[in-house]
Amino acid sequence: MQNPTPLPKIIRAHVFISGRVQGVGYRYATVDTASQLGLTGWVRNLTDNRVEAVFEGSREVVEEMIRWCHSGPPAAVVKDVVIEYEKPEGLQGFEVKRIE
Repeated sequence: MQNPTPLPKIIRAHVFISGRVQGVGYRYATVDTASQLGLTGWVRNLTDNRVEAVFEGSREVVEEMIRWCHSGPPAAVVKDVVIEYEKPEGLQGFEVKRIE
């Protein structure tokens, strides 16, 4: 009898992207890319011109998304990506959030 394949461990990355990342479609490209990869989470603009995002999924896929964040959509000019790993919350879907 074969052992069942273990479920991938879910991780959570809280990401802050700086540079020319507002007004270039960064949030909506993030939603498209994260959804295609099967990630859950959210993305929003911050008042200091950065973009903030949370990604939950398997380590491999979250890391692929973080690599994408370093370039973003074609019009973006990314200067820095800061990543904080946190405890996953079990988010559902992927959405654009508004600044609270």
